[in-house]
Amino acid sequence: MAIKHKDESDHETSSCSSITVPESGHSWIGSNMSFGSRSSVSVSSTSFGDYNNIHKPHKANQVAWEAMKKLRGLQQNGQLGLDHFRLVRRVGSGDIGNVYVCQLRNNPAADCLYAMKVVDKEALAFRNKLQRAEMEKEILCMLDHPFLPTLYANFEVSHYSCLVMEFCPGGDLHSVRQRQPGKRFSVASAKFYAAETLLALEYLHMMGIVYRDLKPENVLVRDEGHIMLSDFDLSLKCEVVPKLVQSSKPSVEAIANCVTTCGSTPMQPVLSCFSASSNKKKVATTNDDKEDNEDDNGNTGDDQACGNGEFDKEFVAEPINARSKSFVGTHEYLAPEVISGLGHGSAVDWWTFGVFLYEMLYGKTPFKGETNEKTLVNILKKPLTFPGINVSSSRDLEEMIKVQDLISKLLVKNPKKRIGSLKGALEIKRHEFFKGVNWALIRSVKPPEVPRDQQKIKMAMMNKKKIITTATSLPKKLSKKEREDTYQIPNHQQHFDYF
Repeated sequence: MAIKHKDESDHETSSCSSITVPESGHSWIGSNMSFGSRSSVSVSSTSFGDYNNIHKPHKANQVAWEAMKKLRGLQQNGQLGLDHFRLVRRVGSGDIGNVYVCQLRNNPAADCLYAMKVVDKEALAFRNKLQRAEMEKEILCMLDHPFLPTLYANFEVSHYSCLVMEFCPGGDLHSVRQRQPGKRFSVASAKFYAAETLLALEYLHMMGIVYRDLKPENVLVRDEGHIMLSDFDLSLKCEVVPKLVQSSKPSVEAIANCVTTCGSTPMQPVLSCFSASSNKKKVATTNDDKEDNEDDNGNTGDDQACGNGEFDKEFVAEPINARSKSFVGTHEYLAPEVISGLGHGSAVDWWTFGVFLYEMLYGKTPFKGETNEKTLVNILKKPLTFPGINVSSSRDLEEMIKVQDLISKLLVKNPKKRIGSLKGALEIKRHEFFKGVNWALIRSVKPPEVPRDQQKIKMAMMNKKKIITTATSLPKKLSKKEREDTYQIPNHQQHFDYF
């Protein structure tokens, strides 16, 4: 089966922002980037889309955020540039840029680490990928959520674009999974990471963003053990129309779950969805919506609820009208509708969520073939199967049955029949697998692994080893001349400002 790859410029059929890619005069551009490669360096700082540096409610009182806020207040124009940061080391590289760990200069009171993503705009323009970098920056400017990155600053240096975000010392979930017994998570750990990822996807969909690149490598772990989604260069930005739909008759568990979910203060995306465009004020159910809400007998939600007060209306802000024909994503995570090229929407995120959950539990993706082409064929034609794994108790067996049922409903090849395709995360959160999850207080739950605690244990062991070594091997006694001479830093220990 031949798969045609779309051009990287991504001409979406939904209401995405269109960005003109400038011509590049380079005949060849190397992959290695260095800020010192040019004799004259122009520095400019931008407030892209006025992304509201000062108001980030979920970051209030955090040391890293307050240090950045204080430094920005000291600047005449309130903008930061490269001269305010010291790059420590490179920690990763991707298709559109490199990521460095950095610190604030001349600010010893705030010994905080940040992540700086550096993008070579000329190189991306030459490769026709500049639009992806601009889309990621635009999306990062919009975000304010506990499980999504915070854009602390963005600025340009010569032909480089720099984005300063949170640094996650825990690595990604792919690396964390490799350290688990059998290289797979327990059901309880998988549920924790899946629940937080689901809330992040719910927020993105409310904001009219289809993620399209969910995989363990893009789910980072913060120092306190909670997750953060990263990499939005493949995301699709579209319109979302919030609406109220009739719910089915709620059970006692559903009522309790609704109270837990909806009782907290509404997040910002709920307000943003209503104010983003003029045509979003409509709340009335359309004819298409009535079709979606019909039961097996052809009755709509209005008909089912007629005559009794037991049915509540549910708020749904799922970008179900988003459409794109771009071939984007990771092969093992591609949804069938992406491969077919007939057009895909927000339901692709629920497919990738199913693959993501499957990989956490079984240590592999469900449709991986010997080659990429074979993988794509398997996604389209191969039925879903689950490998047998040992469980230690009847409770674990019950949980495994529940999660397999959820994965089966997520990995439905027809996107219209896939769970979440109509009501988004609301349907998935009510599945039996997530029963008992307190969505409003999920950040109060202790994560399966806490990098901050692991680092303390590691440092304690290193200090203990250092004490033993010091006691058994006394330092060499210095001569009078050595004591009087000025200490010279060896070449390999010299400090470099940027690299």
